[in-house]
Amino acid sequence: MKSKFITFEGSEGCGKSTQSEMLFSYLKARGHKVVYLREPGGVGLSEMIRMILLDPKSRISAQAETLLYMAARAQVVQEIIKPALEAKKIVICDRFLDSTIAYQGFGLGIDIKLIKTLGSFATQGIKPDLTILLDLPVKSGLKHRENCRDRIEQRSVNYHEKVRKGYLLLAKEEPQRIKVVKVLEDKFKTQNKIREIVNAL
Repeated sequence: MKSKFITFEGSEGCGKSTQSEMLFSYLKARGHKVVYLREPGGVGLSEMIRMILLDPKSRISAQAETLLYMAARAQVVQEIIKPALEAKKIVICDRFLDSTIAYQGFGLGIDIKLIKTLGSFATQGIKPDLTILLDLPVKSGLKHRENCRDRIEQRSVNYHEKVRKGYLLLAKEEPQRIKVVKVLEDKFKTQNKIREIVNAL
């Protein structure tokens, strides 16, 4: 497996970080050259933007929020993702452009066509080869976040329902790239399903 870009998506509390890190360890153990990162974040500038975006005290308009996510993405693409793919490595990213379409597009009502146009600019046209969409009922996911909610997690259940529906719609539009994996109570069973999909890739 060479120069593959794998992203993880899903609503709050679905276990993206856990599952993406488990896949990273699995592929690394099999001898692959793998890079792992999260969005927003991954590099200094993007991590600073992340702090602003997730701070419950931040007052950010929907438009500014969208642009800040794009700025963080543009920097991590330039510094890490693009060079890693050019070096024939596997890149695993916890969130990417689909997150902005789901959270700011379907969730906040920002024009999705505009998000895709901005996204193409920010990502330099780089698209995932595979996207794992972890699906979990909204209330179950938010329950996992009760004690440590950031600015996005604090939004209404109705907002998060829109995000989840948006993700599932994206999966219907791009079934070859976006694979929906139902989150099971046993994280290892969920991981096995993910590994089957990745091994097929």
